Amino acid sequence: MTATPPPLDAGLLDAVAHGAHHDPHSVLGLHATGDGDGGTDWVVRTRRPLADTVVAVFDDGVRVPLTHRHAGIWEGLLTSRPTSYVITATYPDGSEYTADDPYRHGPTIGELDLHLVGEGRHEELWNALGAHLRTHDGVDGASFAVWAPNAQAVRVVGDFNSWDGTGHPMRSMGGSGVWELFVPGLRAGDRYKFEILSRHGAWVMKADPMARRAEVAPGTASVIDDSSFSWGDDAWMKERAASRPAESAMSIYELHFGSWRPGLSYRDAADPLIEYVTDQGFTHVEFMPLAEHPFGGSWGYQVTGYFAPTGRFGTPDDLRYLIDRLHQAGIGVIMDWVPGHFPKDDWALARFDGEPLYEHADPRRGEHKDWGTYIFDYGRREVRNFLVANALYWLQEFHVDGLRVDAVASMLYLDYSRNEGEWLPNVYGGRENLDAIAFLQEVNATAYRRYPGISMIAEESTSFPGVTAPTDHAGLGFGFKWNMGWMNDSLQYIARDPMYRGHHEGEMSFSFVYAFSENYILPISHDEVVHGKGSLFQRMPGDYWQKLANLRAYLAYMWGHPGKQLLFMGQEFGQLSEWSESRGLDWWLLEQPPHRQLQDFVAQLNRQYRAHSPLWSRDADGSAFHRLGAPSWDPNVIAFSRRDHHGNTVAVIANFSGVPLQPFTLDLPAPGVWEEILNSDAGEYGGSGVGNMGIVHADDNGRATMVLPPLGVLWLRHRTPAHIPSPTRG
Repeated sequence: MTATPPPLDAGLLDAVAHGAHHDPHSVLGLHATGDGDGGTDWVVRTRRPLADTVVAVFDDGVRVPLTHRHAGIWEGLLTSRPTSYVITATYPDGSEYTADDPYRHGPTIGELDLHLVGEGRHEELWNALGAHLRTHDGVDGASFAVWAPNAQAVRVVGDFNSWDGTGHPMRSMGGSGVWELFVPGLRAGDRYKFEILSRHGAWVMKADPMARRAEVAPGTASVIDDSSFSWGDDAWMKERAASRPAESAMSIYELHFGSWRPGLSYRDAADPLIEYVTDQGFTHVEFMPLAEHPFGGSWGYQVTGYFAPTGRFGTPDDLRYLIDRLHQAGIGVIMDWVPGHFPKDDWALARFDGEPLYEHADPRRGEHKDWGTYIFDYGRREVRNFLVANALYWLQEFHVDGLRVDAVASMLYLDYSRNEGEWLPNVYGGRENLDAIAFLQEVNATAYRRYPGISMIAEESTSFPGVTAPTDHAGLGFGFKWNMGWMNDSLQYIARDPMYRGHHEGEMSFSFVYAFSENYILPISHDEVVHGKGSLFQRMPGDYWQKLANLRAYLAYMWGHPGKQLLFMGQEFGQLSEWSESRGLDWWLLEQPPHRQLQDFVAQLNRQYRAHSPLWSRDADGSAFHRLGAPSWDPNVIAFSRRDHHGNTVAVIANFSGVPLQPFTLDLPAPGVWEEILNSDAGEYGGSGVGNMGIVHADDNGRATMVLPPLGVLWLRHRTPAHIPSPTRG
């Protein structure tokens, strides 16, 4: 062994000692010197401030005493070929600590991963970046990788180093902007963050953008996660892959997890949610955002942990358990996803490495004035990759069956909610956000390629063309679009006194003009029962009975209208008060017969809807829809028929006036017997019991005379010969 290792510059050692160097591994760890007599010597360096003695103990039994050189950095020489080693340090109080050294380990992220990150094409980015428990070089620990291209230095801080990152600086992985470090001995549940030295010399402490678990608010740390969940939904996933959602029944129950039944965890909710949704007949649940968010009053729409399910209700595996149970019960799961903006919390994505990174640097494109949030820089390939991979993460790792993309209109238009002079046109001088459009096309095309049978759903409130058109036809590539026009018009109509509705029939029927231009979902969502709008029940005109009758008629019309259905929790039983995330639903209303009857009616709606394919199999096919209205058309009556691929037909006849119409003559699409499969005015649902004894007869020309109940909707199924029982011989 030679006397001393080659000297290093004191400034370099100072930077490494203080965790402020971009490549600490170039100094610390084991390095060949080439200074041996006729061979290679090896220098081992480690940082052990305040130690009395430090020894490198190799697996082959060799012990190399180290000498303190500068600022807590110790070093020594080894002349034989080294093996793995640990560092033993003694301190003035007589204590002794032995530990593996992070800086003896090679990188845990490979060249292909770095290349894909740099290209913005890493479809499983969560497997490359973030924190991952692994065995590396035969040692158990956690690897960390983070994208921070503007940083001078990055350190890992956490419970394991008492939140002092000077001993755990990360190494820069070159032009990719990625920083990496493997820390031996860490376990699932350990909390951590990244400390980032900006170009301007300021240290900022940030949660991990790729963290798969996070502290429960008000805590803001990231948490090392290790999933051990075993899925049991193989049959569901196989069936989903072969499905065509646009041609299938879809009736969605939207819920805010924390206020559906307050106090339930993900696991606690499985049994009651499955029982309730099954009894009500919905095909899917849609969860308002479950990604981590610091402020509960944002309902999850101001996300800080895009890859971390909120810990308010349990662990990520607990959420997997809930979704797995829902799938095994035959219930699909849609999750709200928020790529349109993110909050300005200084410990999260905002100014991540000291300057704009995830957000667009120009406030005319990078800030939402209304919401006080930042807007992603969709034109930056690494940011676009972050968001695309995030969508794929929920589909891959949590088996969700669809993502409802929030506030798409705010992404599509550069002048969204901006005054003249407050927005920057695109390269062609237009208002369309071309980068956001390209991002949406990429995420949809990639999601459908990887996960056939899923549903990508746009909350889009404008007339932007081709939202559900394929990307190879210049469309955005969504599977469905929320029909906000129908929602606004129909709610305006149904809120009117029946006496005046006849003058506003167009508000209810205008949707027929464009109903087949996209694959639509008809949403009565949380947004329609907050901010002073009142509950759906409150928006109905009339006395208590009339409100319930109007509500039943409205829902029956909605379920019969072309498009899939979405109903926010509580409206299925006539929630009286406006929804608030801070309290639960008014479940006590179910002790009152009228509200229990409304709940039963919604369950029957779903049963009949699912049982009759004309109501869902050709939602976007205008040739399967026929408006009815002759000969005795009445402006308070809106009627139409729908047909499936096999010729089966259902007629929907709505009387939005406050009086029964009898006799009422209507030309139906075919002669013969029409069976009344649904009557919103039936006595069992709290109605007046006006109807047609279950049967309507149409003559050879299809003309039928019937009774239309007040504030009521009928569904009539045409009985083909196969549906008509043979006569009984006397």
